[in-house]
Amino acid sequence: MAIDLKRTPLYPLYADYPGARCIDFGGWELPVQFSGIQKEHDAVRQQAGLFDVSHMGEFFVTGRFAEAFLQLVTTNDVSKLVDGQAQYTLMCYPDGGVVDDLLVYRITADQFMVVVNAANIDRDFEWMREHLIGDVTLENKSSELALLALQGPSAAAIMALAAEQFDCGKLAPFRFEAAVSVGGVQSLVSRTGYTGEDGFEIYVSANQAQHVWRSLFAAGEAFGLQPAGLGARDTLRFEARLPLYGQELSDRISPLEAGLSPFVKLDKGNFIGRDALVRQRADGVLRKLVGIEMIDRGIPRCHYPVCTADGTPIGEVTSGTQSPTLKRNLGLALIETGCTGIGTEVWVEVRGKLLKAEVVKTPFYKR
Repeated sequence: MAIDLKRTPLYPLYADYPGARCIDFGGWELPVQFSGIQKEHDAVRQQAGLFDVSHMGEFFVTGRFAEAFLQLVTTNDVSKLVDGQAQYTLMCYPDGGVVDDLLVYRITADQFMVVVNAANIDRDFEWMREHLIGDVTLENKSSELALLALQGPSAAAIMALAAEQFDCGKLAPFRFEAAVSVGGVQSLVSRTGYTGEDGFEIYVSANQAQHVWRSLFAAGEAFGLQPAGLGARDTLRFEARLPLYGQELSDRISPLEAGLSPFVKLDKGNFIGRDALVRQRADGVLRKLVGIEMIDRGIPRCHYPVCTADGTPIGEVTSGTQSPTLKRNLGLALIETGCTGIGTEVWVEVRGKLLKAEVVKTPFYKR
C-alpha cells in the first residue's frame, strides 16, 4: 500500500481484525472488508454493521445568509428544514450535470453542516467558495471529525445501550441530535445511512473516534454487531438503489436522468442549474436510470454497454453485481428513455457477447 494514502482516525483499529483488507479508495487507505463482503452484508440486513466512513467531508456554513446561500447552490428546498433536520440534496453545474450529492444538516437558522463525498471534498469546497454570497462563512472541518455509520435492524437497540440519556426511538429518519453522549463522548447523531436499513450516523471529534468505535462494539456484542467495509457498503446501497457519485451521478448525468426528481425543487426559486433542469423537465429526458435483471447467465458490470437485440447501443451499466440478498444478477443502467419500460428486453455486452436482460422495478430491496 502506497505510503501517501490518507488514513482515517480509526485506521489503527483495523489491526484488531485479522481479516481486514484495505484498498486505495480515492486516495484513502480503507477496508474493503473485515471478514467477507457476504457476511458483512448479511449482518447489516439481519442484525447490524458498523462502518468507518470518516473519509467523508464535512463543511460548516454559518452566517445570516447561510440558508440563502445553500438555496442557491443546492437543488432541494433548504427553507423547509427545521433545527435538527437533515436533507438529501444535490449541487449542479449550470448545464444540469451534478457537482455532487450531499446531506445538509440544519443546526440552527444560521448554522448548517454539509456532508459531501470524499473524492469530491476539494472540488466541492472550491465550488461553494466561488459562489459565496453576503454574510456567510464556509469552513472545511473534514479533518477534525470522524464519522461512524451504525446500520441494521438492531442499530436502535445498540444505540440505546451506547448512548446515555438519549431516546433514539424518538429520533425520526433524517432527524438528528447535535449533543448526544455516545460512550461518554459528545457526538452528533443522525438517523441516516446509505444501506437501505434503519441506522444512525455518528459524527465525533477525530481524537475520540476510537473510543466511540469500541463503545459501540461493547454495546453491540450481544446483537451480533460486525465491522463492515466498503464492499458491503456498495452492495447494500446498490440493492436499495442509492446512487454512487461517479457511477449513477456525474457532471454528465443530471438528477432528472438519475431518477432524483423528488430532490429537485424547481419551484423554490433560482438555483445553479435550474434553467437547464427546467428545460429538461419540459422536453423530457433522453435517457433514464433503470434497474435490469440478467436473463442470460452473466453479471452486468459498470460501463458494460447496453444494446438492443441487433447490437445498437442504447446506454451503459452504471453498477452491477450478484445481489447478496436476492441472489440475482442485477444492474443499474442509464439507457435511452424509449427502452426503459418495465419488462423491456435489453442486451448487455459482456466480454464481447450480447446477453439478454430485462428492465425491472427498483429498488431491488426495500425493508
